[in-house]
Amino acid sequence: MSWTGIVHYLAANWMEIAGFITTVLGIWLTTRRTLLCWPITLAADLLYLVVFYRAQLLSDSLLQIFFLIFTVYGWWHWWRGVRQDGEVRVVPLALPSLLLAVAAGAVGSFVLGELARRLHAALPFLDATLTSFSLVASWWQARKHTANWWLWIVVDAIYIGEYLYKNLRVTAALYAILVGLAVLGLRDWRRASAGVDQIAA
Repeated sequence: MSWTGIVHYLAANWMEIAGFITTVLGIWLTTRRTLLCWPITLAADLLYLVVFYRAQLLSDSLLQIFFLIFTVYGWWHWWRGVRQDGEVRVVPLALPSLLLAVAAGAVGSFVLGELARRLHAALPFLDATLTSFSLVASWWQARKHTANWWLWIVVDAIYIGEYLYKNLRVTAALYAILVGLAVLGLRDWRRASAGVDQIAA
């Protein structure tokens, strides 16, 4: 590819590239349990809201709106935890909460899928299912539950295929990286959780 082609590509896709960079940085900071993750993630949410809307991935566009809400909530919840405990502490996920969240994800998949189908969205039920369970993972992340990383690994792996199908190659590459970051987050948060358990014992 010539320099002219590279410049043209960057000019045409700058928003997706900026979303890529801010998402990777925000998720990496999340694995480190650093409060700075939230404002950076907020910027990524806004950028991808536009990217997905332009690609007519309506469920993903809606997801970004919910992400904005969860990001603001997560920022506040983590900040409150840091103020009280001096750090972001990992919190165990109780079985009833796990079952309720999975049930909510399943119901959300059906409701969003029907809505997306009526709006003639691309890949309505797949996109809706990924959207619904992304919301579950985001809620768990905001509540500081390690289980969020397990769910992100599954959801992000499936998203890779969806974005390749929609010719969003940069975003597909991003989600491949996000799978790796989710594995890293799972490892680090499990270690942090083990540390909390030892202190509690």
